[in-house]
Amino acid sequence: MNKLLRAALAMIFVSFILVSGLTPRANSQEVSKPVLRQASPEDAAKALKTLNSFYKPALNGRFPGSVNGLKIGVSTRKEVIGKIGQPDQPRRNAAGFDSYTANMGHPGYAIAYKLNKIREMRYFGTNVERQTNIGGITKKLLIHKWGVPSNSVTIRNGSLVQQKITYYRGKFKLAFIFNSSTNLDHINLLKR
Repeated sequence: MNKLLRAALAMIFVSFILVSGLTPRANSQEVSKPVLRQASPEDAAKALKTLNSFYKPALNGRFPGSVNGLKIGVSTRKEVIGKIGQPDQPRRNAAGFDSYTANMGHPGYAIAYKLNKIREMRYFGTNVERQTNIGGITKKLLIHKWGVPSNSVTIRNGSLVQQKITYYRGKFKLAFIFNSSTNLDHINLLKR
């Protein structure tokens, strides 16, 4: 009986240590990883709607939403500022990007110019309820709905390794920049 009691107490003690986290972690990065919320069917439907909203406007060199009237190679910086306001972070040189921060449910953008006309637009999505926006767009969903991409390459952004999946849309290319198969960082639109 005494041996059985000791074995039970030892098992309880070991269980307590494992559950309480008093043992050293194998990987310190495990602690800092955020817990991602599982997307609901409604969130997935909204993410699909967001994905599909880029398909037709890209044929005309445009993004959907509040910047829809702006066109690659046509719209000027003055027109951009007139439509969506002064950038939160203005470009530092002629080749740089004007950055517009995502806030209050409005998506973030970065816009670069060549000869004072839009050369490239980047869409960063919203920060609030991200799973209903580009945060819910995965590589699997993109390829399942839009088919085989025109191009797919691995790129480096500092120490970050990303995959750029590009679809040609008329005279333009729409590139989806993924940090992982389930983490879409942003969407680029530029001339081919």
